Amino acid sequence: MAAVMIGVDPHKGSHTAVAVDATEAVLGKVKVRATAEQVQQLQAWAHRWPDRTWAVEGSDGLGHLLAQQLLAIGEHVLDVQPKLAARVRLLNTGKVNKNDPNDARSVAIAALRSPDARLVASGDAAAVLKLWAHRHRELSRRRNRMVCQLHSLLCDLVPGGFAGEITAGLAAAALDQITAHGGAGEARMQLARDLLAEIRQVDELRRDVKKRLIKLVAASKTTVTDVYGVGPVVAATVLGFVGDVRRFASKDAFAAYNATAPIEASSGNRHVHRLSLRGNRQLNHAIHMAAVTQIRYPTTEGRAYYDRKIAAGMQHRSALRALKRKISDAIYRKLINDANAQRHKASRGPGGQSGNDSVSSVAGSHPTAPDLRTSHSRTRPQPTTTTSTKTPTAGLAPRRRQTGRRAAGVKMQPRPRPRSGRRQERS
Repeated sequence: MAAVMIGVDPHKGSHTAVAVDATEAVLGKVKVRATAEQVQQLQAWAHRWPDRTWAVEGSDGLGHLLAQQLLAIGEHVLDVQPKLAARVRLLNTGKVNKNDPNDARSVAIAALRSPDARLVASGDAAAVLKLWAHRHRELSRRRNRMVCQLHSLLCDLVPGGFAGEITAGLAAAALDQITAHGGAGEARMQLARDLLAEIRQVDELRRDVKKRLIKLVAASKTTVTDVYGVGPVVAATVLGFVGDVRRFASKDAFAAYNATAPIEASSGNRHVHRLSLRGNRQLNHAIHMAAVTQIRYPTTEGRAYYDRKIAAGMQHRSALRALKRKISDAIYRKLINDANAQRHKASRGPGGQSGNDSVSSVAGSHPTAPDLRTSHSRTRPQPTTTTSTKTPTAGLAPRRRQTGRRAAGVKMQPRPRPRSGRRQERS
């Protein structure tokens, strides 16, 4: 840990920074405007502490730009969740007033006390996936809102409205069969046609975004899409929000992050677990969509698991939550396998044949060290050997004629000889 921790409370118009030492004593504070020179001003203020670390509150949210700018100039940056900083401020026995300097100080103290503070990384690939997945979700929400408005208008134009799920083609066919009466009817018809044109435009945008996501997910070479119900949109959401999966110690920690793990609410002899409303809600929604997809098709393993839970007496929502946890565990295993494969590929150096990653396995090459330990053989390794030299086999006693000093290529420890030519008597 650095000698000085600088906590930053970012805002849209300004950023407040407070520097504290290892004893949580305040060394200095500054407030800069959110301008193009904000990083240079913060770096000039912090130059008095060479051994420093920056802790930015919400580096994935409002503090994203500042954290990435500090990272670009070579600074060491940590991410502190806003809830963690708020708890530090509330539990503090000293300054508990809510203002920017106290918030920045709470961020710095939270980074000092947290043993597993997340290190901010560039994460360009994950950030791109996250942005396009967010764009697709926004377009989907906009389309749902316009479809609901179109349903409402059709209820005023047709008795009973339009039953079932409506698409742009079905809506156009329905509007062509409607005859409006009066000024209000004609106005509703015009509004319905305008909504239909907007729905078609959003559908085109969603198709373009999905094509981008398909290419990005394919380029990531992830195996998350092997899980039934995880398409390019769900996979992009998972990869974008998870980033480096190794920051989760286990599948339980990953389930707590995506809110598929229940929360214990026990007291005394009463043991109760309830639904978790914490965690990453976007990631939880992605897993929910995968679970709904598996339930929809009767031949999937998820549907069989869901049916077993229903047969055991569970309600629909409880069985769905259990299935979501199973999908979370499956996604975690895929992410871990992908991370291990990438790490193995990065650590594997140049080589010839498989089994030797450090030295080329061409004909005539020799290992730099013996396979056995020195205690397993009395032979001394030579820097070079010839192909005609016969080396004693490890574990077998050498022949007597090879124990002399003139044995080619191998030096053996000579056996003790009798002092005279006679054979020594055994004791």
